[in-house]
Amino acid sequence: MKEFGHFIGGDQVQGTSGRFGDVFNPATGEVQAKVAFASRAEVRKAVEAALKALPGWAATNPQRRARVMFNFKALVEKNMDQLAHLLSSEHGKVLADSRGDVQRGIEVIEFACGIPHLMKGEYTEGAGPGIDIYSMRQPLGVVAGITPFNFPAMIPMWMFGVAIACGNTFVCKPSEKDPSVPMRLAELMMEAGAPAGVLNVVNGDKEAVDAILEDPDIQAVSFVGSSAVAEYVYSRGTAHGKRVQAMGGAKNHAIIMPDADLDQVTNELIGAGYGSAGERCMAISVAVPVTDKLADALVERLKPRVESLKVSTPTDPEAAYGPMVTAAHRQKVLDYIDLGVKEGAELVVDGRGFKMQGYENGFYLGGSLFDRVTPEMKTYQDEIFGPVLQIARADDFDEAIALPSTHQYGNGVAIFTRDGDAAREFASKVKVGMVGVNIPIPVPLAYHTFGGWKRSAFADVNVHGPEGVRFYTRIKTVTQRWPKGGVREHPDFVIPTMK
Repeated sequence: MKEFGHFIGGDQVQGTSGRFGDVFNPATGEVQAKVAFASRAEVRKAVEAALKALPGWAATNPQRRARVMFNFKALVEKNMDQLAHLLSSEHGKVLADSRGDVQRGIEVIEFACGIPHLMKGEYTEGAGPGIDIYSMRQPLGVVAGITPFNFPAMIPMWMFGVAIACGNTFVCKPSEKDPSVPMRLAELMMEAGAPAGVLNVVNGDKEAVDAILEDPDIQAVSFVGSSAVAEYVYSRGTAHGKRVQAMGGAKNHAIIMPDADLDQVTNELIGAGYGSAGERCMAISVAVPVTDKLADALVERLKPRVESLKVSTPTDPEAAYGPMVTAAHRQKVLDYIDLGVKEGAELVVDGRGFKMQGYENGFYLGGSLFDRVTPEMKTYQDEIFGPVLQIARADDFDEAIALPSTHQYGNGVAIFTRDGDAAREFASKVKVGMVGVNIPIPVPLAYHTFGGWKRSAFADVNVHGPEGVRFYTRIKTVTQRWPKGGVREHPDFVIPTMK
């Protein structure tokens, strides 16, 4: 059986802690590999490897660092099929979705290839008599990322792509559920020309996380995961003097106005609600049709589409989605469906009884659809993170906008309408970090920035884009004067001004 260790100092190394976790094949339910859980000492070895590589990498000029990123991009593209198959075999995503996972990561690498421009500072000549002022962006040092199971390619590249391009060295702690892709990406980074120690991967659990949060040589931590853990990472990391960006959970709403094209809306909700088995922080999990008449018409369209969703193996090109990542996560979603019934929501489509013929032990779950969900229900308040779409009816625009605005999460939201004035008002007023207008999953492109509000993000600076460059660098400002000769007769005890 395959055994994953860690990637430290440019090489794969065996784990030495004696602790391991299971890596499952979600399609069959079988254990396909073991992954070593790093001890604090092993995390420290990764940090020391990053520290050793830091002076040389930070001193490498931005253009040469960009060349490494260009090489890395080409290698990831060349190995796309291998990465997608590895990803699907451990996560359960269909192959097309796995390729999308890798591609969205590549797009951040493309952005990072522009680092020579992005790192430029500012300059003012003659700010005062004979005085010039300029600023420079410098890397922080050793930084770390803690990444989730649902995007094992994209989110690590979101983090280390920008961080490494800026001149930092990186320690990645990926999810223990699907470790293959982050390990392979580290190999490709070395092949691209990055020095040993620039990118390290330590697999593990809470012990590894705590070691990262408490290590005095790690300057910043980026995290994506559940809100409870995000809050823990933020509080623990900042208490140890680190910069932290910690992205948490979501409950993304789609507001459907009476003038929307219902055929378009139905297609968008099916894809955004059930793609990747709903295991996306940007999945649409709540549809909010405005008026009962519209809600009835929407349910009428959605019901047969959900019932006919093809759930199959990750390699089936016709599958809408594949199995869930683990049996434990599947059971968690099942428990939420049970709870929704108890709370009084109307279960229009029940996916609990789905079994995949020939794969009865796989972690499959059919699509479920709830109607008449209300804000006091726990299934509405919590992130279910599975193939479950809820419908919460609203009487008017104001009630519809209040639902996502008052929810504890504020990651993404969408509105479907033909009315530009309504869309503009919605985008301005809704209290959510990322907004889509007739777009169900409003994940910004790499040269913008990703981040939610409220309990969806514990951070002052968002992920990737210009915000990512700001997060992984610090500003140094230089005020300089070159006297023509002579020494002042008397010292000046007054604060300098431009008066």
